[in-house]
Amino acid sequence: MKRIALFLATNLAIIVVLSITLRILGVEQILDESGTGLNLNALLIFALVFGFGGSFISLAISKWMAKKTMGVKVIEQPGNPTEQWLVDTVRRQAKQAGIGMPEVGVFDSPDPNAFATGMSKNNALVAVSTGLMQNMGQDEVEAVLGHEVSHVANGDMVTLALIQGVVNTFVIFLARVIGHFVDRVVFKNEEGHGPAFWIATIVAEIVLAILASIIVMWFSRQREFRADTGGASLSSRDKMISALERLRAAQGQPSQMPDQMQAFGIRGGGVTQGLKRLFMTHPPLEERIMALKSGR
Repeated sequence: MKRIALFLATNLAIIVVLSITLRILGVEQILDESGTGLNLNALLIFALVFGFGGSFISLAISKWMAKKTMGVKVIEQPGNPTEQWLVDTVRRQAKQAGIGMPEVGVFDSPDPNAFATGMSKNNALVAVSTGLMQNMGQDEVEAVLGHEVSHVANGDMVTLALIQGVVNTFVIFLARVIGHFVDRVVFKNEEGHGPAFWIATIVAEIVLAILASIIVMWFSRQREFRADTGGASLSSRDKMISALERLRAAQGQPSQMPDQMQAFGIRGGGVTQGLKRLFMTHPPLEERIMALKSGR
């Protein structure tokens, strides 16, 4: 995975902080039943609460984090015809898609890009870069806006939070089961949990999180295809194809977006082969263009 999404990075940070806090406070001792076995019911509840808790906290603050990270200027009162056109276009597309009006913003970057985020269909942000506005025609920008509005209308942010919550739950649960096994079976510790448990748990969490991210990245790629189709519906297929081709032309230029924001942007990465492909947040632009042309 070349870039890490802001959502995933924030989520991981929350999980790590919660785990350390619980360890310091001794809360995780409830997971050890009578000093000999693991209380699987308590462990599952623990994993569910903190797996989904971390995911939805990340979702709740995603819009605020995106604004701070990208320096997004929200258009509260259009100051020029371009800003007025952006707001009017998003309003029209949001109405057509049946969602509430998102906040509309612009961030300063030469990179032609855009993103959408927010915790619900009626509480979202759609932002475009200055580079996008300068390097694309109005029809192409309209298609890009349609793509981002489609992300919101499809509920991609909430669905991603649910998927991440499930993934977190399994990672937290299985990592502690593995740690318990190593502690009891390998190191023959018969009372409480020793250092082997905590070391094995941390290592297992890292390995399982990497493997589980393959599922999250697969969903991320599928949602890009759906958003392209939605963008074509809210503008036109020709406009959406033209916008993607313009993005492909700029693919050789290094992205100016922060690493943690790459998965939110429309542009994505280049063509990746082998195992790295499993960790791509976006399908290659060539495949997205081909899918639109073939009507898939």
